[in-house]
Amino acid sequence: MDMKWFDDMEARIPKGKVRTRFAPSPTGYMHIGNLRTALYTWLIARHQDGTFILRIEDTDQERLVEGATEVIYKTLRECGLTWDEGPDIGGPVAPYIQTERRDTYGKYAELLVERGHAYYCFCEKTESEEESGNFERAADPCRSLSLEEAKARIAAGASYVIRQKIPAGGTTTFSDAVFGDITVDNDTLDDQILIKSDGLPTYNFANVIDDHLMGITHVVRGSEYLSSAPKYNLLYQAFGWDVPTYIHCSPVMRDAHNKMSKRHGDPSYQDLIAQGFLSQAVVNYVTLLGWSPRGEYSEQEFFSLEELSRVFDIGGISKSPAIFDIEKLRYFNAKYLRELSAEDFFALAEPYLQEAVKTPGIDLKLIAPLVQPRCDTLLDIAPQVDFFDALPEYSNELYCHKKMKTNEENSLEALNQVLPVLEGLTDWTYDTIHDALIGLAEKLELKNGRIMWPVRTALSGKAVTPGGAVELCHILGRDEALARIRKGITQLGD
Repeated sequence: MDMKWFDDMEARIPKGKVRTRFAPSPTGYMHIGNLRTALYTWLIARHQDGTFILRIEDTDQERLVEGATEVIYKTLRECGLTWDEGPDIGGPVAPYIQTERRDTYGKYAELLVERGHAYYCFCEKTESEEESGNFERAADPCRSLSLEEAKARIAAGASYVIRQKIPAGGTTTFSDAVFGDITVDNDTLDDQILIKSDGLPTYNFANVIDDHLMGITHVVRGSEYLSSAPKYNLLYQAFGWDVPTYIHCSPVMRDAHNKMSKRHGDPSYQDLIAQGFLSQAVVNYVTLLGWSPRGEYSEQEFFSLEELSRVFDIGGISKSPAIFDIEKLRYFNAKYLRELSAEDFFALAEPYLQEAVKTPGIDLKLIAPLVQPRCDTLLDIAPQVDFFDALPEYSNELYCHKKMKTNEENSLEALNQVLPVLEGLTDWTYDTIHDALIGLAEKLELKNGRIMWPVRTALSGKAVTPGGAVELCHILGRDEALARIRKGITQLGD
């Protein structure tokens, strides 16, 4: 075996700073737990002025989804999680796609065989058994084959996998930054497959090889992988490599008993964006699912990504599962929407306004500031503004408002008095409309609401509107506003 090749691979490994990696499989969408892993991985690197790496793990060819890698790129960019090395930009330990590193894994597996820490297995197993490693090592006669006999079978064309050779007896201790030290009996561990019969590595083996060769110092993954962790340690020990710092995170739950699952209708990141949530709000909220700021920031809820990179520390990660609460996310999202500048809000709101208001001549830029303080998500826009396109059918009961002291009779009187005043305006601006209506209320010695409420009702046909009578008159335009007031008079008169 050419040891110089292995020495050259070692020489390429970057050292001297924190290096983290996000290593998703391109299987379609980005679920919330996966996004949280990406966030924590990115924050650990940025907090310690380290390097964040994107690696694509595509060895499970049956589950690959076309275009999924682009979804990963798009999601990370939208969330601000820029990477320093990756498939699209390269780096000192390229390639960053596992199938492009295929030959590497086999060499390391064969090195383990030579050292007695792995063996060639010729027993017939299904692909699912290969992938899961669900195999009783005591029942495998291949463990006792000599290396020469195994190679003779391979030369004769026998199909095989390479399995890790777990030590008989004793224990293995695994250290985790969140869960502490975990010790297991080696007899409880199975001889997991390292290289499948198609020559591709299993997830567990490829991770160990790539993490070492890429100089990864901190690995963030879900707590469901804790049971595999002792086998990682045994692999590192077999190669004589340093073990990275492992951070296993408890799952994100739908409720106290069930994990979030796309199969059960729980939203992915893409779903949340389609539901009108902002990526900044999602990032802020998801970071707090299983992590709490400490010290002077312990009471703070809202963080920019830059702030998070300054205050994020591994010690704030909880062992307890986190429950995803869509209403809490709405609370976060509402604050982010309200704090946007008028220009930034309009840029986001314009497609939703265009979908809801198609009448030519209506200035959507006048509507946007009215709905901005009244939205929890961007999907809240359309139901508030659909009346601009067409006045809905409405009941005369809307004219009755206890606080405004209006009823059907005095609302009819108010509209009859408003109509000629507005018809007499030669300049249809916000100020002229405002002054005309306020002036009318003063002239009649009425409170403003006695005039404004009937006008707003006639213009919108709704009990709740963004903006009041003056704004609605101004946005609808002279002809449409007067037509709706006339209709209100007719409806109340009937």
